Amino acid sequence: MDSLALGADLEPEPVVDEHSTVTLSVNGAETTLTVDHRATVLETLRESFGLTGAKKGCDHGQCGACTVLVDGRRVNSCLLLAVAQDGATVTTVEGLADGGSLHPVQQAFVERDALQCGFCTPGQICSAVGMLREAADGHPSHVTGPDTATGPSALDADEIRERMSGNLCRCGAYPRIVEAIEDVIE
Repeated sequence: MDSLALGADLEPEPVVDEHSTVTLSVNGAETTLTVDHRATVLETLRESFGLTGAKKGCDHGQCGACTVLVDGRRVNSCLLLAVAQDGATVTTVEGLADGGSLHPVQQAFVERDALQCGFCTPGQICSAVGMLREAADGHPSHVTGPDTATGPSALDADEIRERMSGNLCRCGAYPRIVEAIEDVIE
């Protein structure tokens, strides 16, 4: 029997649209765009918005180079599908400054020279901003003492290092990064 004859009564498979329209507020500007269902927030920021601060480092959510803020929380943008973020507010390192004034964390990184090659710096800065908010909201970390009340968490160097441990720096600028964050909380 002919193999083509076997499939003759089968209906053709329907064509599935692999794109959706989403609305994102990126750095204060709301935009509606069509995205591929497989596109990550990182790819969308870089390719559709031209925002190249967040970097593709490991592409597995392990290095933190792609960290941005989504609805105020720090996230690895290489792991989030853009289509699942419809209606979200995204802030990148480019959107942290207020007009001509750098965000206090950005300013502290500059003053402390808390970078070397700069590849991880945007992710480090966004992570620090998100981490400071988490601590202010009372979210504990692994090193937060058990006697800590449900208020803002005190941030000493150990607490900062633990909370920033998801962001890697191949150059080893960690001491200056911790100092820069300490400057912001003082």
